[in-house]
Amino acid sequence: MSAPSTPGPRVLILHGIWNARSWVAPLAWRLRAEGFDAEVFGYDSVFGGPEAAIPRLIDHLQASDGPIGLVGHSLGGVIALETLRRQPDLPVSRVVCLGSPLRGSLTARNLARHPWSAHALGRSGPLLLSGCAEWRGTAQVGMVAGNVARGFGRLLARFEGDSDGTVSVEETRLPGLSDHCIVAASHTGLVFSAEAAHQAANFLRHGRFTHPQARETGAATGAGTNRGTPASNGRTGAME
Repeated sequence: MSAPSTPGPRVLILHGIWNARSWVAPLAWRLRAEGFDAEVFGYDSVFGGPEAAIPRLIDHLQASDGPIGLVGHSLGGVIALETLRRQPDLPVSRVVCLGSPLRGSLTARNLARHPWSAHALGRSGPLLLSGCAEWRGTAQVGMVAGNVARGFGRLLARFEGDSDGTVSVEETRLPGLSDHCIVAASHTGLVFSAEAAHQAANFLRHGRFTHPQARETGAATGAGTNRGTPASNGRTGAME
């Protein structure tokens, strides 16, 4: 009789605004395929917002059996960092953000300007508008940004430079990040992207992304180097 398999490193996934737990199921599946024990943390992003989600997340992490990594898509990454800022002794050593507007969101600001759309942000509006302060916490934080400009955000914002259609690459570049990479995906597509999941898995394990130079030479790049380097997955297509 074979011995039971040992669970892999634990990771908790946070979805973005207007989404539910099922939305990040493809990302959870890919991280499990990468060897992680992946779980999804659901929260009410509009009517509850960060002030309801953060205390629940703190309780969840404090009850965690051993260290755990965090992966947050969009608003989920902002909430993850704000949670660790408020409670820095949580058992989290690494965080991966996927397309999170850590420096505030132009799309959110444009929504907030119009009475007919401001309510769509709900109680998450203030955090999306302000973003996060420079990261000085003990947890290593990595960002996977997308550069395929497709999606709803294009109707609300004109970005200078690359974007994923909803969040600009510049909005993801928060001072204090350990590493930053770019993949060929839209904002929505980051959840479904095999390359984004692979990059997240590498950062959770090693505190750095697999930049193209590292793949070509077989050498590992140090955390914080080659920030903003596009990570190629060898495919020409991109998820929307």
